[in-house]
Amino acid sequence: MKHVFSCIGHALKIPDIVRSDGVYVIDEKGNRYMDLESGVWCVSVGHRNPRVNKRISEQMDAIIQSGFSYSSPIVDSAAKRILDITGFYGGKCVFLCSGSEAIEIGRQITKHLTGYKLSMTMHDSYLGAYSSVSDRSTGWYLFDWKRCSNCELNNNCTRDCELLKEIPEGISEFVFEPGSSSGYVRFPPISLIRNLVEIVRQRGGKILVNEVTTGIGRTGKWFGYQHYGIIPDIIALGKGIGNGYPVSVAVLGESILRDLENSSFRYSQSHQNDPLGASIVKEVIDHIEEAGLIPRSQKNGTRFIRQLEHLLDGEILKSVRGRGLMIAVDVRDNTLTERICNELISKGFIVGNRGSFIRIDPPLTITESEFDRFIEAFAGILQGIQS
Repeated sequence: MKHVFSCIGHALKIPDIVRSDGVYVIDEKGNRYMDLESGVWCVSVGHRNPRVNKRISEQMDAIIQSGFSYSSPIVDSAAKRILDITGFYGGKCVFLCSGSEAIEIGRQITKHLTGYKLSMTMHDSYLGAYSSVSDRSTGWYLFDWKRCSNCELNNNCTRDCELLKEIPEGISEFVFEPGSSSGYVRFPPISLIRNLVEIVRQRGGKILVNEVTTGIGRTGKWFGYQHYGIIPDIIALGKGIGNGYPVSVAVLGESILRDLENSSFRYSQSHQNDPLGASIVKEVIDHIEEAGLIPRSQKNGTRFIRQLEHLLDGEILKSVRGRGLMIAVDVRDNTLTERICNELISKGFIVGNRGSFIRIDPPLTITESEFDRFIEAFAGILQGIQS
């Protein structure tokens, strides 16, 4: 990769991947690697999925991009499927290119409607690559929920909580990331999130849920927020919704649309509501639904987490946490994490090296036997380290 500038902060371990197949990527020598990261957590229904790729080919032979004054029926059809699975009946969708952009348009809408300038999110959330969300030195209130881990109310917080009383007025939106926590796989207490939602709404703010990582079946439900029993105003989708193709969706609830009806809000870019991206979104949703991949994600997640817990020894691996097929394994130290990840690659398995822990986010299509092979290799590496 002599001519490619890399600024992602991750070491490139396998530069010569030339093909892919389901949960595997294959290098130019024919070596197969089980991709337990799903690319960058994007490949929800497997690499080179024949059904999705057929739809891509068909749409490319029809129309890929639409202009400002014309569109294609597939865009509206795809939007309807999104509204079906979110339950946002009476809502509408905007198709974009990245999860970062879906968050961006959502925040622009909430600020336009509320007139407030202050955003709120959890202290450990990741909301995108744009400086508007990565630079939180101004315009943000960060709710630090670390203190909730030792709460004497055992995660059954009430509005009397001192942390909740510290929330300032004038918050335009609460941007909630339901579980990824910047990739650390941490799940805030249900009672806390419900209180935060209630406080922000009572003061005129909106609820924007970031489902870029946690959505599309990753946590064993269609969306991560469904574990919390809340109804957001806006949902940002990305990653898995395109199975590796760069498409995202901002889903707007009916109340947001009513507020926007007579407003002057505008947002325009060159790849907005493109037919190709929309057609892929529809095919991914149809495939997940028809193949029963949501309950399968929940069932397999429970099984896989249990298998990983059997590997815990208190010396090398400290703990396992997860929800559905979003799993993290805490490791004793960063040096051991690096060693384990490198040895896994040598045996044909790719996992996420997050320094203090290993992250596992396989495609929803992974089988029990495929994960069993990973567990066998993982256990062998741990035994080698212990000896």
